[in-house]
Amino acid sequence: MGFVELLLLAIGLSMDAFAVSVCKGLCMKRLNLRQATVVALFFGGFQALMPLVGWALGTQFEQFITPVDHWIAFVLLALIGGKMLWDAFHEDDEELSCPADGKLDLRELVMLAVATSIDALAVGITFAFLRVDILTSVGLIGVTTFALSIVGVAVGHRFGARYEKPATVAGGIVLILIGLKILLEHLGIIAF
Repeated sequence: MGFVELLLLAIGLSMDAFAVSVCKGLCMKRLNLRQATVVALFFGGFQALMPLVGWALGTQFEQFITPVDHWIAFVLLALIGGKMLWDAFHEDDEELSCPADGKLDLRELVMLAVATSIDALAVGITFAFLRVDILTSVGLIGVTTFALSIVGVAVGHRFGARYEKPATVAGGIVLILIGLKILLEHLGIIAF
């Protein structure tokens, strides 16, 4: 997996965190850089940790899965991307609940960070089969998510929820296309 693919994957994985960050920005009466940084640290940290955990699990079962690893990577990325697309088009418009005091709820942030990074765990499993440099990969995913989360808070504060759905759709499409590329390369249909 090359750098460009890895960057696109990192951006795709970051879209859930971006969307939640937009919602956090909606709750801010004034843009608070300290709170935006805390939100970004939670999301970026968990997005970096989960693929590392997935990679560690995947390496334990590598000998059994190597013959079908490209199919597993394709299915996992397609399911994750498909779920993101489904959520984007079928999500109910829930009432946004903002704390009256404007403070961040750290327990809620942990739950949101875990929820938005579950897909990164599955991607980490595919990293074990694709033999990617795990430290570079998780670093890039974490930094990308951190940056996009700060941008998401600012966008949410400034423009509202207008960009949440397009970001989720773009992320889902990117993940599906990367999975398809991995499958087609391993089947010998395309070569990059």
